[in-house]
Amino acid sequence: MTSLNAELRAFYEARQQQIPAEVRQVMHRAGQELADSGQVDRALTVGDRAPRFRLPSATGQTVALDDLIAECPVVLTFYRGAWCPYCNIALRALQQHHTDITARDARLVAVSPQIPDESLSLAEKHSLTFDVLSDVGSDTAKQYGLAFDLPDDLAAVYDKLGFDLQRVNDGHPRTIPLPATYVIDRDGVIRWAFVNTDYTTRAEPSDIITALDALS
Repeated sequence: MTSLNAELRAFYEARQQQIPAEVRQVMHRAGQELADSGQVDRALTVGDRAPRFRLPSATGQTVALDDLIAECPVVLTFYRGAWCPYCNIALRALQQHHTDITARDARLVAVSPQIPDESLSLAEKHSLTFDVLSDVGSDTAKQYGLAFDLPDDLAAVYDKLGFDLQRVNDGHPRTIPLPATYVIDRDGVIRWAFVNTDYTTRAEPSDIITALDALS
């Protein structure tokens, strides 16, 4: 099976040929500025306590971290939204490994700043069988040190591409999270972490499985 990041890299290289040079330049500059900002170093990491949250799921339930870890370890993944093709690829890869995660008595939840209706459309489109939660306003992402604001020129590019973040993020169009995945144990401690400013790179499902195996 092709690794997730190999699939993401192939998609990135194919997509670059379709994007105008001036747009690529804006995206590259914004990515470099974010990488240089030190945001990754401010994000929570292994050994930190996971901030508690209560967030609505795509199906209208309220999901609380305390309730989850009372039963089992949690794989918590943050993604930018259904408008991001790299997020879609990553979520599909997690779905393909969902049975492996649940076989290790762990619960997978995905969090984005989208409204629940967008999360529901995403879950239905990709037949996701794990909870997809809405962190409108990115308050939870902020607690994990992941939230950042898009620069003006990149926000304008996203508008031109028709992403409509004003609507899907319910009036918070500029604030999105870094892609990140955490394995949280039943004591609420982060035991494994992946955080990257590069949205074209994501946690490998096989690494998540290895991290869960290390908990036992």
